[in-house]
Amino acid sequence: MAQPATRRIRLCADDYGIAPGVNAAIRDLVARGRLNATSVMALAPSFSKMEADALMQANAAGRAAIGLHVTLTAPFTPLTTGYRPAFRAIGPTLMAALMRRLDPPSLAAEIAAQFDAFAKAFGRAPDFVDGHQHVQLFPQVREAFLAATARLAPGAWVRQGGSAAPPRLSDPKGLLIDRLSRTFRKRAAAAGIASNPAFAGTYSFKTGAEFAALFPRFLEGLPDGGLIMCHPGSVDAELIRLDPLITHREREYAYLAGDEFPAVLAAHRVALA
Repeated sequence: MAQPATRRIRLCADDYGIAPGVNAAIRDLVARGRLNATSVMALAPSFSKMEADALMQANAAGRAAIGLHVTLTAPFTPLTTGYRPAFRAIGPTLMAALMRRLDPPSLAAEIAAQFDAFAKAFGRAPDFVDGHQHVQLFPQVREAFLAATARLAPGAWVRQGGSAAPPRLSDPKGLLIDRLSRTFRKRAAAAGIASNPAFAGTYSFKTGAEFAALFPRFLEGLPDGGLIMCHPGSVDAELIRLDPLITHREREYAYLAGDEFPAVLAAHRVALA
């Protein structure tokens, strides 16, 4: 007899809206109950009111939280005119934030515009808010991000990237996200904004990375209410145009849609919240 779950977690698919193949894969997993959260890129060319309606139809049972995936990096284009400095790749964006060279009025206006685009498409505020490439954790961005959330989605929670256990030295991305999340958590708590108690899901997107082998590790030590991010999808021309890291998406989709995934959850006595 299967043992009852002792932990309930969030499994969040990022990047809804980035490309038709990603959108369709996420809707399929939401409809099957294999995801219980997804965050939406409201400025992406492949996001529209029709895509929002399709996602809400797939989520007719209401099991999945639908959030806003605030996006502030190239190759995407801001919704606001006059944004400065222009959207750049993630590395230069992080350096500009650390050196406090981003423009606070531009950040505030652009983040508000993405909240507005989400609300117009879904007819409501997001359930939660996070950031593409974890930009919500960056200095300067986090202040504008938390202020906008408190004002425009007061009932939403935000995603922080602190790990339940110290990230492995082989995961430099996880180490950086964990470090940046310390200040973010404090600022969110001071603003009265809830956040997930722990985070997992980072790994190297090298060609040989096997999501099926990695996923059970993400569950280790993850507390009740913890969040795992994922990036399932099917590759199409639009995804190739916008994202150089594509092969992992189909591996993640295949795993989450397959029979091994629910068996692993059951073996770890984990359920999707």
